[in-house]
Amino acid sequence: MGRREVLGALAGLTLAPLALAGCRPLPALAVGIHPWPGYEPLYLAEHFGWLPERITLHGSVNAGASLAALEAGDLAAAALTLDEVLKARVAGVALSVVAVLNDSVGADMVVSREPLPSLAALAGARLAVERSALGELVLSQVLAAAGLGREQLTLVDLAPDQQLSAWQAGRLDAAITYEPFASQLLRAGAIRLFDSSQFPDLVLDVLAVRTDILRWERHAMADLVAAHFRGLGHLKSNPGDALRRIGAWRGLTLAEVRRTYAGLELPGLAANHAYLADDGVVMRAASRINSLLVERGLMTRRADLTGLVSPHYLPEGAWQ
Repeated sequence: MGRREVLGALAGLTLAPLALAGCRPLPALAVGIHPWPGYEPLYLAEHFGWLPERITLHGSVNAGASLAALEAGDLAAAALTLDEVLKARVAGVALSVVAVLNDSVGADMVVSREPLPSLAALAGARLAVERSALGELVLSQVLAAAGLGREQLTLVDLAPDQQLSAWQAGRLDAAITYEPFASQLLRAGAIRLFDSSQFPDLVLDVLAVRTDILRWERHAMADLVAAHFRGLGHLKSNPGDALRRIGAWRGLTLAEVRRTYAGLELPGLAANHAYLADDGVVMRAASRINSLLVERGLMTRRADLTGLVSPHYLPEGAWQ
């Protein structure tokens, strides 16, 4: 399922030789990623050279491409939404969540062309929504809040990175979107109607690693998680520098970048331990998402949640 078109090429990191002469270098480990505010700490870590030498960020058009590459064995890990992780598990790709990158509390939203008195007034509207797990997840919340059925809307299958041109051409009345593309629509005159602040702890972005990789790349994955928290630390301690860099990468003004983060919670290290507890937010959200995706026909069965969370790769005592 798609989140965010890549807006610039990602520079690869060179493979570092082992210190012991005569030994073959270990292979590089690719991590799938695409532009989304919650993933920017990893981009910052790459920019400042904080990623482990063997880790490369592999940019893709959307999360669907990352999932396909994970299934093919071309990626060791990827930044994904939790619903995508569950779909991958049902498809036979064993993934474990080693860090929670963000909790969407407003960054995923519904916008309309005209002011509406209520969500129910969306009836009959041409609503853009990506036909994916995340799109259906948000759509289900919109329909429930509006008291509408799917048949009462004209659903247009359109990923957020493709919505602006359709919006400007007048082919849409409303859209389910997310940052940074939401800011582009708002800049074009769209009006926010509904957002994920009304269903928190459901749209979670996570760092998911192939479970088989974890068995023999424990240190590399722990270093990758530590790099995320180092990037997050820079974002929180030096927001002026970090936000200007992000704005330049994404084509957004400083004010727009700030607004994208207004709809996100970026859990630090202590919060991650709570999120990844056996009875924490991730496991509770996964249970809800499991039921919803099966009900919507997006999964044929519930994903097995055994081993879904693994807090053992979180760093100790830094980047709180």
